[in-house]
Amino acid sequence: MKYIVLIGDGMADTPLEALGGLTPLQKAATANMDALASGGICGMVRTVPDGFPPGSDVANLSILGYDPRSYYSGRAPLEAASMGIPLGNDDAAFRCNLVCLDFHQKDTLMADYSSGHISTEEAKELIIAVNSELSNDDIRFYPGISYRHLMVCKGGDVDMSCTPPHDISGKPIAPYLPQGKGADVLLSLIQRSQAVLKAHPVNIERTKRGKPPANSIWLWGQGKRPALPLFSEKYGIEGALISAVDLTKGLGVCAGLKIINVPGATGYLDTNYTGKARYGIASLKDGDFVYIHIEAPDEAGHSGKLDDKIRAIEDFDSLVVGEVMRLLKDDGDDYKILLMPDHPTPIALKTHINAPVPFVIYDSRAVRTNNKISYDEQIASMKDALFINEGHTLMSYFIKGQR
Repeated sequence: MKYIVLIGDGMADTPLEALGGLTPLQKAATANMDALASGGICGMVRTVPDGFPPGSDVANLSILGYDPRSYYSGRAPLEAASMGIPLGNDDAAFRCNLVCLDFHQKDTLMADYSSGHISTEEAKELIIAVNSELSNDDIRFYPGISYRHLMVCKGGDVDMSCTPPHDISGKPIAPYLPQGKGADVLLSLIQRSQAVLKAHPVNIERTKRGKPPANSIWLWGQGKRPALPLFSEKYGIEGALISAVDLTKGLGVCAGLKIINVPGATGYLDTNYTGKARYGIASLKDGDFVYIHIEAPDEAGHSGKLDDKIRAIEDFDSLVVGEVMRLLKDDGDDYKILLMPDHPTPIALKTHINAPVPFVIYDSRAVRTNNKISYDEQIASMKDALFINEGHTLMSYFIKGQR
């Protein structure tokens, strides 16, 4: 038996007036996801326990079968694992976004949490400059991908309040700056970074070309090194994970899954969808499990771009789900597919919310017939829909048939 998990990050949404009361999932053409829903077991699952922020870190940890209440230690340490950055027991890791702030208003605003999805090459130059000017024996900055980077502080505090920048798009930043024990260190780094970045040739050139300059760092997602039991020990199968996002790859590293890097995987609308599907199914020759994560719908949600979100959902359906189904049919092996988002990212809010998401479990050995079901949030109203309140039990149900 082969097990395939397909995650359309942030696909779920809320009804929109612009769509006549439909959600993007309902509006999008999703023939392949509808086919899985029509032939499989449908339900709703809460991936984020009460009291936790509705982030992709908590949600994907839960989907992989790890109870966040026992294993969650912060977002940034997972990204450190993906980037191969070792953390000592007392080290604090922080996500370091390159953001664009609007200083021209009465209150400084978060103009763009991704600095216009700055290229990895440009961002690397900027982070190297920040590290050169701001690092010391205890603090170091590490370049990542696009706007997503890392800062590690030896003996740093993590018991403070830090806000994800994508949660405050277009809002004044003052109420959301780091607060609590050790926050003064972060505030100083953020403020000092602005002088470094303003004068950098990369930003001067971006401004000339009409692109948002990456004129500040933003520190958040703090945590200490996690300790997860191996996925293979929990479920008795070996497997792999595919994602363009360091956070998700870091979860895979910590869980002992093989990380497969797909050429052209960007985490945005231009990602190599088909490549992810093909690499994922090819990995099943050496293992029995693959987790394929697509970031694009979430990025569109954070940007508030409805057309982009619908496009991302349709591309996920045709180029990932459809390709996976085609390849599995050709292989002839028995298989099960778990299809779902990790959390909703409503266009109207531009951020995540803690609400149940629709899932489908499709078993090639027990395909349901005479059903016609659309894969969307209305699964919640189906008479025979399952509801799983403890999201971390879904993986056991998917693999072992029990929770």
